[in-house]
Amino acid sequence: MKTPGIRMPPAVSIIVPVLGEADRINETAAHLADIARGHPAEIIIVDGDPQGSTIKKISRSDVRTRTAPRGRGAQMNAGAAAARGNILLFVHADTTLPQKAIGDILEACRRPGIAGGAFSLGIRSPRPVYRLMELWANLRSRLTGIAYGDQALFIKKRVFASIGGFREVPIMEDAAITRRLTENNFRIRLLPATACTSARRWEKEGILYGIIRNNILIALFHAGVSPRVLVRFYPDVPRRHSPGSPQLASRL
Repeated sequence: MKTPGIRMPPAVSIIVPVLGEADRINETAAHLADIARGHPAEIIIVDGDPQGSTIKKISRSDVRTRTAPRGRGAQMNAGAAAARGNILLFVHADTTLPQKAIGDILEACRRPGIAGGAFSLGIRSPRPVYRLMELWANLRSRLTGIAYGDQALFIKKRVFASIGGFREVPIMEDAAITRRLTENNFRIRLLPATACTSARRWEKEGILYGIIRNNILIALFHAGVSPRVLVRFYPDVPRRHSPGSPQLASRL
């Protein structure tokens, strides 16, 4: 029985690494708060700017904030260290989750042997070519057991700690952690519900170029090439931004 006036501890900690997202961070926080409503969940936003230029703009009181060295791996590790939930959900700032995301995660993690998982990939664009990209990306994840950050990874906190968290590398921290899960015989579940991400990198660089480059980098990573080498071929792409706040995107 719940005691009136006492909050139950969160079961899920939603961790969002950000850099230069001041113009959209309240939109992101509102979306996540809506998703979390009615569930035992907390939101932790970790800014890669030591000055906290993004988190200073957050107007909500129900969001916890941190700063950490720039880099998604380092920022997500910092968020995980601060998390009170037993399940860690890592979400990119430009990714939107399905309305039943928290319930789906809790249900998946109650299944015997499941250590974590991810959502299916969706891309926010009406262009038909993106439907083919979604199909290929989701098939690849099901065949290989490897998921990526745009799919909103979730991992039980004790499992996350046991494999040492994210590698603090320039790119591929997401593929690296899901690969380590499978190598250590942890099972992950790819959920049928869709997490939708922005198409802005593909639109900026060119769809065909992005598809070919990304798949080559993924193949090279699995062949053992260091992310510190691969990042040379995956430059940051400017985002829309407010004055004084350079926004950078880095994703596969």
